[in-house]
Amino acid sequence: MKTIEEQLSQYKCVHLNRINIQTHFVGIPLIIWAITILLSISTFDVTLGNITFSYTPAIIFFLVSLLYYFKLHINLAFGMVIYICVNLYLASLISPMEHAVSIAIAIFVIGWIIQFIGHYYEKAKPAFFDDIMGLIIGPLFLMAELYFILGLEKQLDERIKPMAIDKRRAIERANQN
Repeated sequence: MKTIEEQLSQYKCVHLNRINIQTHFVGIPLIIWAITILLSISTFDVTLGNITFSYTPAIIFFLVSLLYYFKLHINLAFGMVIYICVNLYLASLISPMEHAVSIAIAIFVIGWIIQFIGHYYEKAKPAFFDDIMGLIIGPLFLMAELYFILGLEKQLDERIKPMAIDKRRAIERANQN
């Protein structure tokens, strides 16, 4: 398994442009929210004794994601817990609606448009084009960037920046050949 530094530097190497990162702070949450809405439409109940718990595929997806995030980096994972709880709550406001699927699809498309606008400025393709793990690392990358903005996890930031720049240079050299 790749380390947090490897994962974040791989993602960051195609996210060095300030405008691209800003668009990702809008696009990724929209995409994740849309997916959460879609995964929250169906529910299933589990009864243990007299207590019934309702679950959605979104909850299962995020629990698995959180396990991976905690394995990568505990402090970032705690931030992701807060983000995921807010995301699940906001999705629960939309998922019971009659047009929830249409709303989610519209949000999903808007999120991707914003993402691709950012990559236009970056002049680099999205991370998941080369590594599908970019889709799961994207939200964690944003959490890391938020931590860095707040002055947290400075050592992690200092480790991934040079790695990302080196990877970007290697990509650009390979593209020249």
